Amino acid sequence: MAWARYIYSMSRAFVKEDDDAPEERAERPISSAPNLVTADGLAAIEAEVARLTQSLAATEDRDTRARLNRDLRYWNARLGSAHVQPAPADNEIVRFGATLTIHRDDGRKQTFRIVGEDEADPERGTLSYVSPLAQALMGKSEGDSVRVAGADAEIVAIS
Repeated sequence: MAWARYIYSMSRAFVKEDDDAPEERAERPISSAPNLVTADGLAAIEAEVARLTQSLAATEDRDTRARLNRDLRYWNARLGSAHVQPAPADNEIVRFGATLTIHRDDGRKQTFRIVGEDEADPERGTLSYVSPLAQALMGKSEGDSVRVAGADAEIVAIS
C-alpha cells in the first residue's frame, strides 16, 4: 500500500496545481518607434482604455479577465507614451497628419491620411507614418514621385 501512495504522489507532481488558472498570454508587442498620434488617435486610445476598464469590471471569467488585463496594459502604455502632433499648418509638403492623393503607375488613384501606428488602417484610408510608403512620401510636394516596393507613385494632391 505504501507504493500506491508513492505512485499517487508522483503522478500529482505532473498535474497543474490550479486547473482554474487563466491561460498565460504573451504581452502585446509595443513598437519601438515614437508613439506619434493625431488628436483623433489620442481620443481613440482613451476610449479603448475606458472600454477595457468597464469590460474588466463587468466580467468574472478568469480567461477573459486575463485577456482584458493584457490589452489594458498595452493601451495604458500607448496612452502614456502618446505624443499628439498638431495638424499640418499648410499643404505644401507631406507630413504627419496630412491627407494626400497618389496616382500609382498601375492606374490606381489612392487617398491616405498619414497617422500613428495604432490609427493606421489602409482599407479605411489611414496609413502609419512608419510604413515604407509614408516614409517615402514624407517631405515631398505635389507633383513629386516616389518608388516603393518596385512601383512608382506620383503625389497629385496634399490637403
